[in-house]
Amino acid sequence: MDHELYLEKLKTSINILSDILDTENYGMCIVDRDGRIVLWNYEKFFHLKESDVLGKPVTEVLENTRLHIVAKTGVKELFQLQQINGTNVIANRIPLEYNGELIGAAGTIIFRDTKELGSLYIQMEKIENSFKAYQSEIAMMYRAKYTFDDIHTINDKMLSLKEFCKVIAQSDASVLIRGESGTGKELVAQAIHNGGPTASYPFISIGCASVPTDQLEVELFGSEGIGDAKPRIGKLELADEGTLFLDELGSMSLDMQTKLLRVLETREFSRVGSNKKIHFKARVIAATNENLEEAIEGRRFRQDLFYRLNVIPVHLPPLREKMNDLPCLCEVLLPKPRFGYHQEKLTIDKSTYKIFAKHDWPGNVRELRNVLERASIVCTGPTICPEHLPEYLQKYNLSSSGSAGKGFYRQEIENLERRLIQNALFNNQGNKVEAAKQLGIQRSLLYKKIKDYGIET
Repeated sequence: MDHELYLEKLKTSINILSDILDTENYGMCIVDRDGRIVLWNYEKFFHLKESDVLGKPVTEVLENTRLHIVAKTGVKELFQLQQINGTNVIANRIPLEYNGELIGAAGTIIFRDTKELGSLYIQMEKIENSFKAYQSEIAMMYRAKYTFDDIHTINDKMLSLKEFCKVIAQSDASVLIRGESGTGKELVAQAIHNGGPTASYPFISIGCASVPTDQLEVELFGSEGIGDAKPRIGKLELADEGTLFLDELGSMSLDMQTKLLRVLETREFSRVGSNKKIHFKARVIAATNENLEEAIEGRRFRQDLFYRLNVIPVHLPPLREKMNDLPCLCEVLLPKPRFGYHQEKLTIDKSTYKIFAKHDWPGNVRELRNVLERASIVCTGPTICPEHLPEYLQKYNLSSSGSAGKGFYRQEIENLERRLIQNALFNNQGNKVEAAKQLGIQRSLLYKKIKDYGIET
């Protein structure tokens, strides 16, 4: 009959594949539509030769079998637990059809014992746990420090920008952060990273200007290792599913720009000295203080790379355009009390803020941090006064209202008097009566001096 001929051809085909089936953990049995065995490849499992079982009902050879049922119902049964001779195995039962008619069923065993499957599972689990531990360690080593809570501002423009960045943090689109040096571009990049699904993955930062051009390719792509050199993992690979932050992007050579563009377009790269492709999964955030439009016109920057990175542009305003942020920034940037300098928290005198307001801060927040750090070391009292500021800021004090024409000597006397009063108030916990006694002056004169100098009490 046709179906019997079909079974013979099927058996012949399977015998041709015997090298594939002849493994310790795989076997097959085929029955006809009456449940009789027509192919037996289970000898290694049950120690029964094919010649001894051919033509027999499968129910007489295999306990708990369902092959004869599948041959009748045509319902496939996959990954079923079956006990044979006290051993648990994973069995598949597949109906066989010919010209739309059920003619039998094929059964396979993938593992002789589910214990083998469990052992394999444990091994795979160990490998997976080791890989996860490795990923976790990398993520901790390259953890982004700053979040949106570290962006301190009361400026309307910055508040809107902060909310905008919270929205784009949820996407994986490329971001180009632009702003003058010292405006906090990396802080914003880290906040975007920590504000979205990438937070648990590495934040890999590279300053393109700080790495020599001939070394930047290995720094980014890694190296397979040539000769005695050891293989090296590049920044692209370390970034994993996190964020790659390219700072000072405008300093990248045209050759490297071309290679970076290729990575962004194909989402794959190879280590230097290797042809093996590695999938690039990280989000890219770039930053620059340069005018990239001028660089494009001058053929120093690729226009296509600019468009690839500038999917979401973010412009950070300079400090001079958000001077109302000065008080909150000073509050955050003032050095904390520490051994060897100040045991109490420092404050800033009103006259010092007036000087700050007259300066245009070309170094932005980074310059402000340095000024406050220097002043905190020079200052011996609890308050930072104009005389504690760097010399280039002193000019605003000498030319300020109320001090013009006084001369340097008179100004220094007033600075000294102000500092003595501040120290006396500090030493007496703000008690003006005790402070006047310490200074040896009338209380009324102390009140007048406090008012004249604008000293906070």
